[in-house]
Amino acid sequence: MKALAICGSPRKEGNTEILLDRCLETLKPEGLDTELLRLAELSVAPCTACGGCGRRQDKTCVVVDDDFNDVFVKMQEADIIIVGSPVYFGSATPETMALLDRAGYVSRANGHLLSRKLGGPVAVARRAGHNFTYAQLLYWFTINDMVVAGSTYWNVAIGARKGEVLEDEEGLETVTRFAENLAWLAKKLCD
Repeated sequence: MKALAICGSPRKEGNTEILLDRCLETLKPEGLDTELLRLAELSVAPCTACGGCGRRQDKTCVVVDDDFNDVFVKMQEADIIIVGSPVYFGSATPETMALLDRAGYVSRANGHLLSRKLGGPVAVARRAGHNFTYAQLLYWFTINDMVVAGSTYWNVAIGARKGEVLEDEEGLETVTRFAENLAWLAKKLCD
C-alpha cells in the first residue's frame, strides 16, 4: 500500500511539512510505501471549470502545461492521501486549493477516481483559523467519497516560526494518532 502526503505550504521544511513527515514516519513502519509531495516545488494552476476533463479518454485535465496531471496520477496510485496546509487568513493556501479543486473535478467527471481512498487533512496556524481550514479540507475528502480517519482531536497544530510546531505536544500526538488510525484502517480493509 502507498501513502501520499501533499504539503500545500509554499515554505519548504516548514511546520506543515513537519506534521506531514510525522504522519509518514508513523505509517512507514506499518509497511506502507510513503511519499511527500511539496506543492512549493510544482506549478498547479487553478481550475477553470471548463468540463474538458469529463470528455477526455485518458481521464486527465485538459490543461497540460503545468504539473497537475503528474500529481493526479500519484493521487490515483495512492491508497492513503493526506493533505496538509498552513492557515492563510482562515483558509487553506491557494496552492492547496488549486490542486484539490482540479483533482475533485477530474475525479468526479470520470466516475469518482478517488472514491474510497483513505486519508484526511492536517492544518497548522500561528494562532487561529485551524478549524475553518481543517473543515475546508475535510469537505474535499468527503465530497470525493473518501474514507477519513479520526484522531483524539482535530488534526491541527500551533506554530508560526519554522519548526515551532515541534513545541505543540498535543498537536504532534494528534497527528501521530491520526496516522496510526490510517494504518489500522488500511490493515482492516486489507484483511
